[in-house]
Amino acid sequence: MAQALIGLHATDPATVFLAAAARMHAPTAAGIDHSLYHAPAGAPALERIRCMRRTMFVVPAGLAPAVRSATVRDPHRHRAETLIHLHQTLGWDAHRYQAVEQAAVAAIEARGRATAAQLAVDVPDLREQIVTFPGKSYESRQRAGTPVLGVLAAEGRIRRDRPAGSWTSAQFHWAPARPLPEIPGPQAKATLARHYLSAFGPVTVDDLKWWTGWNLTDTRKALAGTGARAVELDEGTGYLLPEDLDTTPADPEPAAALLPSLDPTPMGWRHRDWYLDPGHTNALFDRNGNIGPTIWWNGRIIGAWAQHPDGHINHHLLTDPGAEARAAVETQISRLTAFLDGTRITPCYRTPLERQLTTHP
Repeated sequence: MAQALIGLHATDPATVFLAAAARMHAPTAAGIDHSLYHAPAGAPALERIRCMRRTMFVVPAGLAPAVRSATVRDPHRHRAETLIHLHQTLGWDAHRYQAVEQAAVAAIEARGRATAAQLAVDVPDLREQIVTFPGKSYESRQRAGTPVLGVLAAEGRIRRDRPAGSWTSAQFHWAPARPLPEIPGPQAKATLARHYLSAFGPVTVDDLKWWTGWNLTDTRKALAGTGARAVELDEGTGYLLPEDLDTTPADPEPAAALLPSLDPTPMGWRHRDWYLDPGHTNALFDRNGNIGPTIWWNGRIIGAWAQHPDGHINHHLLTDPGAEARAAVETQISRLTAFLDGTRITPCYRTPLERQLTTHP
């Protein structure tokens, strides 16, 4: 599944489970957890890494080196920016920063895995408080451990392991990283572009540029490296892999799906009019372009869903899809309710319609 979609968005831990469950015949949280965290030692099936647009994804282990090499832009700049911020807020110099880093890595290796809170006990410097976005309406305070661990993760020296709580928990353990081989940038970008076209094609240059976070020059070079062929789309020129040009997919049976916030399908393209009424965008997306939970029928978004505080699934249809679709949606609601089995979920990025549905009776 992750192979077919390239990766599952993992900024919100619940998205990985819900996105997988929506595409499985008989999903269980325990089964998905096993795939994520119980692979044979040294041979993981999946990797959780920060990659496209500096966002967390769960990707197939075999594709992870190319994904990382193609999307991680100058991790040393991230280190430099963090050092400047810690120097300005806490007075740390490069020597102290390096010492704290080394102590954090040693603590993780000694424990095998550890939460940020546990590491703050082992390395007291990580507990120091810093102010982020000073003077802004969204000013906040955080521990120094947040940027320090973030840099270590971005450089591939540590990795996020299983959550400290349930599968919905955003508090992860940190563990020693499995080194990923470096792949030359142009080769890695062409590899990732080919997988993207295979999963999401036909796509435009804008689609690929937006999805990867590349600049226009790198996007065009990577696209050329795939040997993609131009096709005409409503949005302009699109591209398909040569082997897909003469492929005529079979018409799928009518089907409904309840997809979670940040699901890889609605987040897969920059141009969305072919599966989303533009008039519904403001209700389904937040200000930063993150999509909330959606209801699909026959390849188009027709509504949204959310979990009410009492646990039941509320939904709202933005158009009348007909009796067959409404019955199919109710079936999917029952299916999702059974999967959740009493677990409460709240998306980390709230959207207008999702908020309304959580408060509606």
